[in-house]
Amino acid sequence: MTERLSVGISEFRIAVPPAKLVTYGLGSCLAIALYDPEFRIGGLAHTLLPSPRHAADNARPAKFVDAAIELMINDLLARGAARERLGAKIFGGANMFEPLLGDPDNAVGPRNIRSARETLAVLGIPLLAEDVGGNFGRTVEFDIASGEVRVKAVRGREGEIIF
Repeated sequence: MTERLSVGISEFRIAVPPAKLVTYGLGSCLAIALYDPEFRIGGLAHTLLPSPRHAADNARPAKFVDAAIELMINDLLARGAARERLGAKIFGGANMFEPLLGDPDNAVGPRNIRSARETLAVLGIPLLAEDVGGNFGRTVEFDIASGEVRVKAVRGREGEIIF
């Protein structure tokens, strides 16, 4: 029987089959999925901001895109995953309040997307898929058995996309 494990804001979880990791209500937040297809282990983070501005912000390190990616990689490696087999998928990073902002590229969502792309590139983890941006929310379900991620839009796009 498949176990659905919820990932809250500023959290990450690591799982093996038959688990599915799910996170709800992604707006400007960014979900990051990391997966080792051979070892069949994966992690999902629900991040809030690109990176900490002050050392005191490290109380919940998974709150930040860059820190969450590094934490998940380290946890996956400690559980037997291989760095060279890891791949990433990112979701969310919407600009939920576009009409209210003068510079949409400087909004939290686009900054989260940039942070994930940059951090993954620096760490040598390939970005295999993404469903980012826009001005609508998303729910993400990561099936650890297959490595597939299902994305359901919340107001703004019809249907479900599988990555």
